[in-house]
Amino acid sequence: MLQNRIQNANKEALSRILSAQPTLVGIGVAGEVIPGMTKKTILHAGPPIAWDKMSGPLRGAVIGGLIYEGLAANAEEAIALVQSGEIQFDPCHHHDAVGPMAGVVTASMPVWIIQNTTFGNYAYCTLNEGLGKVLRYGAYSEEVINRLKWMEKVLGPVLKEALALKGAIDLKTMIAQVVMMGDEGHNRNKAGTSLLIRELAPYIVQTGFGNEDKVEVLKFMHSNDHFFLNLTMPACKATLQPAAGIEYSTIVYTMARNGTEFGIRVSGLGDRWFTAPAEIIDGLFFPGFSAEDANPDIGDSVITETTGIGGFAMAAAPAIVQFVGGTPQDAINYSKSMYEITETENNTYKIPVLNFRGTATGIDIMKVVETTILPIINTGIAHKEPGVGQVGAGLVRPPMKCFEDALEAFVEHMEEKGLIE
Repeated sequence: MLQNRIQNANKEALSRILSAQPTLVGIGVAGEVIPGMTKKTILHAGPPIAWDKMSGPLRGAVIGGLIYEGLAANAEEAIALVQSGEIQFDPCHHHDAVGPMAGVVTASMPVWIIQNTTFGNYAYCTLNEGLGKVLRYGAYSEEVINRLKWMEKVLGPVLKEALALKGAIDLKTMIAQVVMMGDEGHNRNKAGTSLLIRELAPYIVQTGFGNEDKVEVLKFMHSNDHFFLNLTMPACKATLQPAAGIEYSTIVYTMARNGTEFGIRVSGLGDRWFTAPAEIIDGLFFPGFSAEDANPDIGDSVITETTGIGGFAMAAAPAIVQFVGGTPQDAINYSKSMYEITETENNTYKIPVLNFRGTATGIDIMKVVETTILPIINTGIAHKEPGVGQVGAGLVRPPMKCFEDALEAFVEHMEEKGLIE
């Protein structure tokens, strides 16, 4: 019976998700550790997209990435190189990676290496640049490139040596702790960044680098509350990847956006993307900006919600409403509503205010379409023009069409197998 096959497949997918053990094992260079990377490969956030469809922030980040790699001297040369066809674009998700906002990853960038030790798979993510004018928002000025070079030459190597001294770090337990401490793992990362500094600081000072470099690294991490985001994201990617490709499963294992389209992938439908135009985020804007300035939803960071944290865990982080809008009760209501579209409760990530109930985990496309409740996502808002940066933060939901199209494809797949007449 088809219903039993779906239930068993979803049970297997959830078992893989809940038993995952994402672990920070090191730092490497993207071109050396990410599968399929070359000097002229540029990875980006979201589903596949061509240059002519890219939004302002993504185009700006591509230009900046080419300048950073020394493949272009300026924006004009970068654009000409792209238009020559020499640059290969591909989603981060196709290479076991994730990237915040524009999500651009190029060959020379240092990346975190996370291993899901339960299943042996890996995930990768760049290091967080901080706030202001940064590549992930499409900025490519001299200060942006200089910061990326410092991250390549100093930050990455210092952290790599510190991690070698420290040894592997259990990210699953750390994320569980930060949810208890008022983070939700997507837009609020104060506790996570603080715990990471506690873990690494004793070993940073033991590295062979000069004191000036060590101080600079510690100050950089301390000044950037979002530093831990670039670890929650690959931890979630590593958690979800083993749930891909389970025949008959209706569980979503990817949600991602490239600034033009929102896309999802479903376990029982393999690597196929289901996309629709990305939505404009409803939120709070920084002084001088409004919804007219906002780029549509962008970034791979929604992998956190796909796993059951982020917006799904907002009840654990009531202070976040000061950043994204609403009230603490709204945050609680959002988290509670997500149980309507998921298959289980997380056995590790628990929400104190809900009597330590596990976060809603395992988005089911059938439940989304049946209830018409869409996943809730809290996220930053990028300016639609490259280089301006973040202009606010708020809440957004995926387009329903992604889930409707996925369910329709699932039904067609079952018909082809003769399981539906």
